Amino acid sequence: MSAVASRLPHPVASCAFWRDYLVTCRLYLSFVSGTAGLVGLALVPSLPPGKLACAVPAFLLSYGFGQALTDVFQTDTDSLSAPYRPLVQGHIAKGQVAAVSLAGLAICAVLLVLCNPWTLIVSGLGVVGLATYTPWKRRWWGGPPWNSWIVACLPLIGVQCGVPGFAAAFAVAGLGWAVASVFFSYATFVLLGYFKDVSADRATGYETLVVRFGWRPALLVSAGNGLLAVAASAALLRGRGAFGPGLAAAGGVALIAWVAGVSLLAVSHVAMGSRHAEDRAYGPIELCVRGYVLLHLGEACLVRPSLSMLAIAFYAGLELALALRPERRQV
Repeated sequence: MSAVASRLPHPVASCAFWRDYLVTCRLYLSFVSGTAGLVGLALVPSLPPGKLACAVPAFLLSYGFGQALTDVFQTDTDSLSAPYRPLVQGHIAKGQVAAVSLAGLAICAVLLVLCNPWTLIVSGLGVVGLATYTPWKRRWWGGPPWNSWIVACLPLIGVQCGVPGFAAAFAVAGLGWAVASVFFSYATFVLLGYFKDVSADRATGYETLVVRFGWRPALLVSAGNGLLAVAASAALLRGRGAFGPGLAAAGGVALIAWVAGVSLLAVSHVAMGSRHAEDRAYGPIELCVRGYVLLHLGEACLVRPSLSMLAIAFYAGLELALALRPERRQV
């Protein structure tokens, strides 16, 4: 029998649809986009509470909507690697998920437009990037950079939320390093994520780096991206003087988060190198997610210590969402 169940999907207005849609969004990864946006918000000269209240939910929710949208185009490989997902089982339909996801991304864009109308340009580019990701994933050289530039737009949007006009964002000190840090750290997450889907990707024609070249070469490329992410992060913090008075103001908590993030990114690669089995890859990927989030939370708080309480709430939310995810072996 096919992995896709022969049944009618839940109506959009039903509680069952929204339960299954939330599973599809994988809310435990919302903090991936949330922390990337938070780094951008930390860089702006001033951060009015009203703009923070609009931007933070938009950054948190955008990943879930984007993830659900890309899943619409990847049910072939997901039916093998993640048969538990409601979209694969037919509990919710592709058209429903696409419509709700695009509507959700539009709401996020509106919240960001309330901060600065010029964010609409970059947000629109990101939505186009999400909708066209699947063909790039089929090419070993295309998937990680294509996915990463989309997420790396979030620090730019965060900066735009706190400055007037469009060009002013590019004059904010540290923006380039923040974008680079998010780009390379997310590329690491994408590459390690492919390790859990090797058989499914090979069977369905997704020639990811690990499918094309094998476990160790792909791991080395991922580690190289991780090193570039840490180097960019350190350059950002040094350029913003975060290791000076800012460190004292943050009480050292931000530095601990940053060091923990760097350490977990390294440990995730060591752990993946010792596994050599895709059904055991979820543990290192989970470590990578934690490392990514802590690295960028540390950046945000070292630059702007007043974000420390929000950062603690972010990390607590990540751990809660990871604990509640429906399938332990999926990250």
